[in-house]
This record gives sequence, C-alpha cells and structure tokens, in this order.
Amino acid sequence: MADDEPVVRYERVERTAVVTMNRPRYRNAQNSAMTYALDDAFYRACADDEVGAIVLAGAGEHFSAGHDIGSPGRDADVDFERRAGLWWGHVGRSGGESRFAREQEVYLGMCRRWREMPKPVVASVQGACVAGGLMLAWVCDLVVAAEDAFFADPVVRMGIPGVEYFVHPWVLGPRVAKELLFTGRRLSARRAHEIGMVTEVVPRDRLAETSLALAAEVAAMPRFGLALAKKAVNQAEDLMGRHSGLDSAFGLHHLAHAHNAEVGGDSLAGMDAKGMKRAADDGPPR
Repeated sequence: MADDEPVVRYERVERTAVVTMNRPRYRNAQNSAMTYALDDAFYRACADDEVGAIVLAGAGEHFSAGHDIGSPGRDADVDFERRAGLWWGHVGRSGGESRFAREQEVYLGMCRRWREMPKPVVASVQGACVAGGLMLAWVCDLVVAAEDAFFADPVVRMGIPGVEYFVHPWVLGPRVAKELLFTGRRLSARRAHEIGMVTEVVPRDRLAETSLALAAEVAAMPRFGLALAKKAVNQAEDLMGRHSGLDSAFGLHHLAHAHNAEVGGDSLAGMDAKGMKRAADDGPPR
C-alpha cells in the first residue's frame, strides 16, 4: 500500500457496495482514520438507493488484527469530528476522562452505530480477525470466512475483561464466550461455523466470490423488508439484555484500564502490538 492510498476502499459491484479496509502492511489495524473512513463508506452505501447490501472486507492476508496500538499510523492523540455521540472530545483531557471519551466514540459508539445500518452487511474474513477486528465482524449480519480465518479476543491478557463492543455472550453463547476469554485461544473458522457465528466457510480463493454472491442474493430481497427484518432481530437481542449488557461491560473495561494504570503505570498492562500478536498466535485454533 502506497502512502497516498486510502485507508478504506469503496466500490460498487452491481447492487453490492464493497468496503475494504486497506492497511495490509499493518494487518488492517484499525486507527481512528480508518474508523471514520469506514463510517463514511457505510453512510455512502446506506444513502445509495442502488445498493442493496454491503460487503466488509480486508485487503491482504488478514481481515483485521484489531485496534492500532503500535503502528506508525496510530492516531490516538488526534481529534476527529464526533459522530457516534455527544460526549466531548478526548484530546487535551487526561486519565480516565480522555480514554473513556475516545473509546466511547470510536470503539463502542461506532460499533453500535454500524450495527444499526438498515442495509444487511456481509463480513468477508480471512486470516486474523482479532480483538477490534472481531468487533468489526460482529457488527455485520452475516459472516463468510476463509478456511484459514481465525477469531480471538486475547485482551484478558491485559487484565481487561474483553473488547469494548462486548457481545460475546450473544454471539457465542456463555460457555464458548468464557472459553474464548479465559484461555485467549483462537477460534477456527470451522468451529465458529459450528457454533453459528459464521455463516459459511470456503477455500481462501473462493472467499471474495462467495461473499459477493451471498450479498447479491440478499440484495435481491425488498429493501424495506430487509431493513425491518434486521431491525426486528436487533430489537429481539436488545430485549435479551444486549444493550444494557454492553454498557455494563464497557464500565468494567474501563475499571480494568484504571486499575492497570494505578498499579503498573500503564493502562494496557505493558502489552504492545507485538505482545498482542504473540498472544493471538499462542496455541492452536480450536
């Protein structure tokens, strides 16, 4: 990827908008620039009457290795125009106020916003789908995974109870959620399919075409009917406690950050990007 290439690519294939994360050099680690570029792309797709469905993909070998906690493009100190809520900006603040404001906007708030897109979204996942990458897959309605895809949330190794968009119990069920969190293990594409998290598993060389075919099949349905069906399922999940559960888990997430900072001087418990990669690579997929 050249320095002048966009961090998110957008194209239309017939009635499908294909939104591609484009930081392959950094395994599509999600910085704020990518977050807001994704939001622009999703807004564009939802506003286009010719688009019936959306595919979210990642350029290169991996879907996304998670939030950017160490690349040269890390921009945690940059303020962007807020879209997910009315909380003030994080730049110029310190301690918990800064972290809470930023993560409420770019992590939890954006994922909630994207989950409510009225058009169905298909995640097209290959390679690593870790931590923040898992959050991106989980805001999608359907997931097509390559056989080499794996899923993990290793942040308990930081002493943090899980990523900010904490929907593990609803997506995985309580037992598998606890297994994923307690062990930090990878979940293979096949096992993710067995438990219902993944819609379909295909060879890597068929990933793009299968994702597009599924999106095209969905896009052929009546637009308003799709939007209402999606809203009905989302509302049912929220009635099962998903919305309030997210708020509760987000508070615990920040308690962990504060504890780390108090006892060790580092809110991430000394973990950097390389350390998180080693954690994600630890042990065979299950």
